[in-house]
Amino acid sequence: MSEILHHMIASGPRPVAPFSHATEVNGFVFVTGQMPTDPTAPDAPLPEGIEAQTRRVVENLKVVLGGIGLTLADVTMARIYLTEFERDYAALNALWPSFFAPGKLPARTTVGVTALAVGALVEIDLVARRP
Repeated sequence: MSEILHHMIASGPRPVAPFSHATEVNGFVFVTGQMPTDPTAPDAPLPEGIEAQTRRVVENLKVVLGGIGLTLADVTMARIYLTEFERDYAALNALWPSFFAPGKLPARTTVGVTALAVGALVEIDLVARRP
C-alpha cells in the first residue's frame, strides 16, 4: 500500500476549514469540496447565482487539479451539494456538461443540503485518477 500524499496548492483557494486541498493514494486523488470564493480575493463577495458560483467552483477545482498535474479529464466522480436544490438543479445540469469533453462526463451525485460554508449555493468535491 502506498503512502498517502497530502497536497496544499499555494495558488489554491484559502481553506474554509482545516483540510488538505487534496489527498492521494495509489493513483487516486480526492479533492476537497471547493467553494465559489476567489483565490486572489478570498474575502470578496461570492458571485451571484448558481451559474456564476458553479463556474467559480469549477475554476477552483481546476486550480487544485492543475497544482498536482491533473485536469478535469482525469475526474472519475463528482459530488455536488446544492442549498437550493429544486431551484438550481436544472440550471446546474444545463451547465455541467460544458466543463467536460463530449461523452466524457464523470460519475456524479447531487445532493440538496440545508447550508454550506461561506453562504455558498454550491460546493463540489471530486475523485480523480492519475493516467
